[in-house]
Amino acid sequence: MFRFVVLFSLLACVFAATMPKGMLPQLDGRIVGGKPTTIEKSPWQVSLQRSGSHFCGGSFYDKNHIVTAAHCLQGAISSQIKVRAGSTTWNDGGILLDVADFKIHDGYSSNLMMNDVAVIRLASSVTYSSSIKNIELAKKAPADGAEASVTGWGTLQSGGGSLPVTLQTVNVDIVSREKCASSSYGYGSEIRPTMICAYTEGKDSCQGDSGGPLVSGGRLVGIVSWGYGCAFPNYPGVYADVADLRRWIFDTAASI
Repeated sequence: MFRFVVLFSLLACVFAATMPKGMLPQLDGRIVGGKPTTIEKSPWQVSLQRSGSHFCGGSFYDKNHIVTAAHCLQGAISSQIKVRAGSTTWNDGGILLDVADFKIHDGYSSNLMMNDVAVIRLASSVTYSSSIKNIELAKKAPADGAEASVTGWGTLQSGGGSLPVTLQTVNVDIVSREKCASSSYGYGSEIRPTMICAYTEGKDSCQGDSGGPLVSGGRLVGIVSWGYGCAFPNYPGVYADVADLRRWIFDTAASI
């Protein structure tokens, strides 16, 4: 999920965002402990790109809108972002879409990482197919311990490295907000409303997976947001809680 000093220094030059003390949002990275998959198994997944390079993930909300993380778009300009959809590889295939507009949650805090959600409006609608499809938003957070999966083109280990070309997936278990903030894990009071966690030893999202989907029960339950390292013991991945943010996503997609 977030990551490290080298990556952060590069991204800070681009986004000039203030990062929370002790945590770096995952703006570039890969799935840790997972395996390659195909876009047909996660047809809602997209790659956000700038200057021909992948920097974040996202999910189709409908034919015209993408849901992603607010921290991915801080300081960004619509005309500089492209969205690749319908491809297992981030650097080729599928379709490359222009971005018409986007909106970051008004309550997003880069210090607290609350409300880490944004909606992108595409310049043109997509046609659904086996490799391009929206995903339904969760109406309530999954139960603690529920099975979930994360996909993305993020780094395969904490600390960076080159991005995998092929989409990766990893299975993780949901950790409720209450449990994630408890003494069972290392975050304590840093876990706040609009967050949900997921944890399986040795498995996690990582740099470059930011903005991508956490899926459980066939619904989008989380958006890759932040964490300490990638797959660090006792530190779950932290996600924006889609059920909490569902109304904002609905209203924003209807208004931009």
